[in-house]
Amino acid sequence: MADYLNTTLNFGLVTTSYVMSGLFLIALLVQLSLKKYVPSVYWTVVVLISVVGTLVSDLLVDKLGMGLQTSSILFAVMLAVVFASWWLSEHNLSVHAIKTRKRELFYWAAILFTFALGTSAGDLISEATHLGYPLAALLFLGLIALTALAYYVFKIDGVLAFWIAYILTRPLGASTGDLLSQSVKDGGFGFGTTGTSAIFLTVIVGSIVFLTIEENRNGRFSSARSMERHASH
Repeated sequence: MADYLNTTLNFGLVTTSYVMSGLFLIALLVQLSLKKYVPSVYWTVVVLISVVGTLVSDLLVDKLGMGLQTSSILFAVMLAVVFASWWLSEHNLSVHAIKTRKRELFYWAAILFTFALGTSAGDLISEATHLGYPLAALLFLGLIALTALAYYVFKIDGVLAFWIAYILTRPLGASTGDLLSQSVKDGGFGFGTTGTSAIFLTVIVGSIVFLTIEENRNGRFSSARSMERHASH
């Protein structure tokens, strides 16, 4: 999406950054004002913060001339600082324990630097090391699979497993996005930024709708079972 706005629509990197950052801040303020989970608002913030995180990485690399290795290290350090500050303040990094404004702000800061780190790290692995988009995507997918194995088989801490997997999804997404959008001669599938953005947006919206329907259905089922138990007593 960032590449689509920047290059296909010719917004330019700086203008795209201003526009998307403004939309993100508006959506974030709406999200912070809510007292419960609203899927459409929450996932709008996630989509926008993913674009902003990508743009932050692109600004440092493309505009300021920072190397991908340096930007990856920088974002990794900043993400570590967020996690350390979050832990020292709240003593809990679980997303299930985000019930205060402070914890939610820590959460969104972590997500922002996760996406920025993932963009830099994904580009570093696939481009700077000449590994290529398919192998880079398979590498990150394999690391997520190993994380799942460590959680389900070796029983590592669930919060740790969640954040490792979450961090790895971003470079996986970046590598997959590049694989789909880049031209065939550059090692991609040639769908372009428009087609790739449409594909990802369709998958995101479809997933949210499906999960929302399932959550509502399970909620009604649980309520019905509770009423049946109460009536039987």
